Amino acid sequence: MELGIYTFAEATPDPRTGRTVPPEQRMADLLEEVELADQLGLDVYGIGEHHRRDYIVATPAVVLAAAAARTRRIRLTSAVTVLSSDDPVRVFQEFATVDLLSGGRAEIMAGRGSFIESFPLFGYDLRDYDSLFSEKLELLLEIRANERVTWEGQHRAPLKDQLVLPRPVQEQIPIWIAVGGTPQSVVRAATLGLPMALAIIGGQPERFAPLVDLYRRAAREAGHDPATLPVSINSHGFIADDSGAAADAAFPPYLDVMGRIGRERGWPPPTRRQFDAERSPRGALFIGDPQEVIDKILWEHELFQHDRFLVQLSVGTMPHDRMLRAIELFGSVVAPAVRKALPSKRITVP
Repeated sequence: MELGIYTFAEATPDPRTGRTVPPEQRMADLLEEVELADQLGLDVYGIGEHHRRDYIVATPAVVLAAAAARTRRIRLTSAVTVLSSDDPVRVFQEFATVDLLSGGRAEIMAGRGSFIESFPLFGYDLRDYDSLFSEKLELLLEIRANERVTWEGQHRAPLKDQLVLPRPVQEQIPIWIAVGGTPQSVVRAATLGLPMALAIIGGQPERFAPLVDLYRRAAREAGHDPATLPVSINSHGFIADDSGAAADAAFPPYLDVMGRIGRERGWPPPTRRQFDAERSPRGALFIGDPQEVIDKILWEHELFQHDRFLVQLSVGTMPHDRMLRAIELFGSVVAPAVRKALPSKRITVP
């Protein structure tokens, strides 16, 4: 199994102090965190795209390019690229550039996005939410396959024998489809023969097993070998030397972020009791000491037989020193134990 980290690069006040780290400092901290993950031998680092005051990364490829210059081995992916409101030509060019800078370590995790700010920002109609993604994914795959592209769609100007450069080091940049639990999204990824990244950020993980089964069944029915299609599970977490300390550190920022999002969407705020239930052995949160995280990764692998696990260690603003310690524990304690139980193999993405 491959193991990695992803982040949305929060830019919110520290719940303990009320202080917000300046954006330039948060960016410097983020690059130090990626560099440490690489030094510890973790496999993947993902950076998400948002267009809100809460987060500082609107262009993951730019930050990943900076990370490429400071790392040697770790794969660098978006988490996610909001493809619905972006231009597939530019997305391909940006990530091909990251691939060149990194020596062939770039990936794209494409999704429709859980927030809507990018749609009015770039002049798109939310009523076209699904058709935008479908069409732009089609074009992105066409560009990946062909240096010269002839294509026509509904939401973008047509291309007629257009040369799309630069080309990446890799023969094909891996493109993952990020899904949040919608069966239609699962089937789309399977039908296209693309790897799937499934976000499980709440509830009982067992409830998501039918989606992974659906993915593999739909892939087989579409003529693809499910054994060649990797699955990633992406979840929230935090690691400290002591289980109680991990929970006490993670809950205030978790409450802040999930409470704020909940107010926007009409959800009730999370409680400490719910939080503790979610971090229990059968819950969705990977929050605890290293052994608790190891046990939960291995338990979920029994459920999903997945190929990659990514943990979002910064659900809300977390002091930089605590983040570095969490990454250190993940890379030096959790990862070796998981790899011993589940020998790692390099994922080959279609």
